[in-house]
Amino acid sequence: MLKFLKAPPHKSLIASKKIDSTYKKLRLQVFLGIFIGYAGYYFIRKNFALAIPDLIKEGFTKTELGLALSFLAISYGLSKFVMGNVSDRSNVRYFMPLGLFLSAITMIFMGVMPIATSSLLIMSILLFVNGWFQGMGWPPSGRTMVYWFSIKERGTKMSIWNVAHNIGGALMPLLAILGVELFNDWHAKFYFPGMVAIIVAIIIFILLRDRPKSVGLPSIEAWKNNYPKNYKEKAIENEKKGISAMEIFTKHILPNKLLWSIAFANAFVYLVRYGIQDWAPAYLIEVKGFTEQASSWAYSAYEIAAIPGTLLSGWLSDKVFRGKRAPVSIIYMALIVVAIFIYWHNPVGHPIIDNICLISIGFLIYGPVMLIGVQALDLVDKEAAGTAAGLTGLFGYFLGTSILANILGGYIIENYEWNGYFILMITASIIAIILIALTIQKPNNKKVNT
Repeated sequence: MLKFLKAPPHKSLIASKKIDSTYKKLRLQVFLGIFIGYAGYYFIRKNFALAIPDLIKEGFTKTELGLALSFLAISYGLSKFVMGNVSDRSNVRYFMPLGLFLSAITMIFMGVMPIATSSLLIMSILLFVNGWFQGMGWPPSGRTMVYWFSIKERGTKMSIWNVAHNIGGALMPLLAILGVELFNDWHAKFYFPGMVAIIVAIIIFILLRDRPKSVGLPSIEAWKNNYPKNYKEKAIENEKKGISAMEIFTKHILPNKLLWSIAFANAFVYLVRYGIQDWAPAYLIEVKGFTEQASSWAYSAYEIAAIPGTLLSGWLSDKVFRGKRAPVSIIYMALIVVAIFIYWHNPVGHPIIDNICLISIGFLIYGPVMLIGVQALDLVDKEAAGTAAGLTGLFGYFLGTSILANILGGYIIENYEWNGYFILMITASIIAIILIALTIQKPNNKKVNT
């Protein structure tokens, strides 16, 4: 690991009279950092989906574009796992903005270099590179959350944080439209959001801090006097020594059956999430008769709708189901099946119903997406938080998004048309419900290290 990325050492506790005010100030500050930062990551995550209609006009097929998209998802899934492990041993303040900056540079290059969007090979390589840098966003955010917020408030707090990517995803098509208007160039869908993302990277560097103990504060459990079952303080010697990547995997990840169960479930949740999202612009334009601008607004509405849906899911899991995430995910996924069915069978000429269905799916799908991530954090020690988040992300993006949503989805649309695509979406939703149900009766208690 590069020296400047290493996690900072613990500092001596600051004066007791300053602990409360400092903790409150820094909790808000780091929360804003990961919130704004993760929204910024989404400015340059899914630009390619909006460019699909333009690339089809350039002569690319849906199968080719689905293949190119898969490189982004494969890379992101792998990176989320690998870089998640790195993030467990890194300084969040440097790690997260670095990934956003490098991702922004990649997208700017993709937009300004003509060869980048004229060659399938070059597009795929750049999307792979972008996906790798994108994998440096979620794990440090999750790691920050478990160190600064206690387990009993985490569902609600993470549901608030999770809307960051909905805000980022909703702003992305609007930034793309603005970029096209300003530069009169469809390639601005790539480079204009990239420029904005660089500004965001600077902002989050200013806001973020690493663990509370790195700034002279006690652990969140000690400060809140909120100790989960089986809680144990980590020995000072072990804190100084640190934990290796292999120890994180063999002790906290590999033997955790519930974690693996929700990881597989996440693959099918992500198939639905990106199966609907990535192909929405093409479906609405080709089948439903939407204009490109109308499809962009529908895409944006899909993301905006996720905000109340995500907040509600976090509140339900904390307050109604007392920390159990699975029941809420199952309810949401069952309602998604209904919304997808109506979206599929709604006749052409009823755009209001199409938009309502997309809004409903957006409202619902991000609840399970967020809750699976929270459940992964609940199931492991703090020192393995980034790796656990990375594992669910690996399954979500590598299997669910790249192989199933992008490659298989593009192939099915090309060869079995849109009916086959919707059958795939409904089947995936049902499988996700079954896999999540395997954990519904299981407690989420874990040992928590600081």
